[in-house]
Amino acid sequence: MRKLIYFGLSAAVNLALLAAPLRAEDKLTIDVAQPVKITPMLTSSVTASGQPIVMPQKDVQIAVSTYDIAPGAKLPEHKHPFPRYGFMEAGTLRVTNTETGKSETYKQGGFILEAVDQWHKAENIGSDPVKLLVIDVMPKGAASTILKTN
Repeated sequence: MRKLIYFGLSAAVNLALLAAPLRAEDKLTIDVAQPVKITPMLTSSVTASGQPIVMPQKDVQIAVSTYDIAPGAKLPEHKHPFPRYGFMEAGTLRVTNTETGKSETYKQGGFILEAVDQWHKAENIGSDPVKLLVIDVMPKGAASTILKTN
């Protein structure tokens, strides 16, 4: 049996080590002088428009991107055929679901559970750039975004 012991590491390194897969027989000891703080941000089983969250069943890939959206910039009407999640690192973003007419405003620290396969658009309505971390879950090789053509 292997025993892993980490002393004096920064919280970021500790979290990276925690994210690494461990076998059932592995043990993990963390130096209590370097506490790890976990702050729950969101728990949901539905998207922003109330749809149940359903994951692709095979050949899944994860794509992680960052978006920098200038003040006043508008994203064209589009949809995502698969689950997409966003974390607002900075700024103010308004997302309008053009099928339901519902708008939501997201600010720094907010988490977005995007509607799946519903048309929507977004706009930076603040005076600062929007910085957005986006995570797409989709079948391997699939497109994460479809632009609406009129």
